[in-house]
Amino acid sequence: MAERTKKREGETSIIRELLGWIVYIIIIIALTYLIVTYIGQRTSVQGSSMETTLSDGDNLIVDKISYRFRDPSRYDIIVFPYQYEEDTYYIKRIIGLPGETVQVKDGAVYINDELLESDIYGREPMNDPGIAAEPITLGEDEYFVLGDNRNNSSDSRSPSVGVLHREDLIGRAWVRIYPFSKMGVIKHE
Repeated sequence: MAERTKKREGETSIIRELLGWIVYIIIIIALTYLIVTYIGQRTSVQGSSMETTLSDGDNLIVDKISYRFRDPSRYDIIVFPYQYEEDTYYIKRIIGLPGETVQVKDGAVYINDELLESDIYGREPMNDPGIAAEPITLGEDEYFVLGDNRNNSSDSRSPSVGVLHREDLIGRAWVRIYPFSKMGVIKHE
């Protein structure tokens, strides 16, 4: 009789342990889903449009929560979906803010008819101003974005990208997680 009781207790403890592991796994899956959906998302850079700040193959964590509490700022590096290709995302730098007038002339960016002198991210003068050859006045929720490698970037100068609406912004590039030699928080200023 004592053997049966020990056997039942052993079976009960195995079932409890198994149920504990199942609950633990369900909690981990739920937390992962919440983090990826509402807080952060992993993405990788493809191409050279953000050189030298970001390189082809860099893996990033995108902060999806901070824009719920604050407005995007000039020079933030943001991620947004490309409207003509499903599951394709672009990474660019915010240059023009809501209410501003943006124009590209003589290879440089002008905001409200003033040269954007603090624009240290463009590697070289822009060869093609695209649609920004004429002044573009941004609406109350619109942003103008450029890649850092401006002569090799499809950005707001291109009609296929154009200006972005606040709702288009998935989040801001936050941390580079690969390659390990460049791991760290991404500077936006």
